[in-house]
Amino acid sequence: MRGTLLRSDRSRVPLIQSNRARPHSVALVDRFEVRALLAGVAAGELPVDDALDALVTGYTDLGYARIDTDRALRTGDPEVVYGAGKAPEQVIELLSALATGPGSRPALATRLDGAAVAAIRDAFPGASIDETARCAAVGYLPEPRGSICVVSAGTSDAPVAAEAAFVASAFGARVERVADVGVAGVHRLFAVRDVLEGADCLVVVAGMDGALPSVVGGLVGVPVVAVPTSVGYGASYGGLAALLAMLNSCAPGVVVCNVDNGFGAGVFAARVARRVGNGG
Repeated sequence: MRGTLLRSDRSRVPLIQSNRARPHSVALVDRFEVRALLAGVAAGELPVDDALDALVTGYTDLGYARIDTDRALRTGDPEVVYGAGKAPEQVIELLSALATGPGSRPALATRLDGAAVAAIRDAFPGASIDETARCAAVGYLPEPRGSICVVSAGTSDAPVAAEAAFVASAFGARVERVADVGVAGVHRLFAVRDVLEGADCLVVVAGMDGALPSVVGGLVGVPVVAVPTSVGYGASYGGLAALLAMLNSCAPGVVVCNVDNGFGAGVFAARVARRVGNGG
C-alpha cells in the first residue's frame, strides 16, 4: 500500500519521491515517528544528538509565508498548501519546503488552478495529481490505518468528493468511493449498504436538497461527516440550502462541514479512521 495514492475507486497511481535531498532536520515528524525515535534512543540504536536534530521544531520563514513545521508533531498531520490565491511559483516553493522535510508524509496542495497544476507537473514529475480534486501530492503515502468511504449524491458533486478522498488517502486512511447514489434513486444506496457499514467513517457529499447524509445516518451506525456542495438551482443559494438541511438532520451521528469543504471532511474522516486503526 505504501507508495500509492488512491485517485479513484478503481485506480491507484504511484507516488515517486522528489529527487531533492531530504535532510533529517526540521520537524515534519508525527507522533508515531517521535515514538520510533524515542524507542531507538532507549534501545541504544540511535544517538541522542541525532534524535534531538530530528525533533527541532518551529517554522520556516519564506518571506511571504511561514510554514508551520511543528504542526505534524502537535496534531499528527503536516501543514497543507492551500493553492487558491497563490502564484504557481509560490505553490512550488511551498511544496518543495514541505517535501524536503524529514517526515514520511507526502507534501499536499489543494485548490490548484491549471497553471499551478502545470507547474507541479514540471517541478515534480512523479507527483500524483487529481485534476478533478484539484489536488497534488509529492511523496509517499503513510501506511493506511483504518478505512473511510466517500459517498456522493450526484456526478456534479465529484470535485468535492474527489478532494475528500484524495486528502484522506494522503492523511493515512484507506479510501473507498461510492458515487451517484442520491435520494432521487435511493435504491442505489441500499445496494451498497454493506460497503457503508464496513467503513470506520463516512464522508457524504451532496448538493441540491442535501438530504443524502440524513438517509445514510439513518441507515447505518457509522459516523457521518456531511459535506454540502454548491451544486443546485437558484434557491439552493450556492449550497446554503444543503448546509442548513444537513445542520438540521434528524439522524444522530451526523456532523457537518462547510460548503464544498472536501478537504476538512477528508482530514476529519482520516483522523477518525486512524484512531480506529490504532485500536482507539
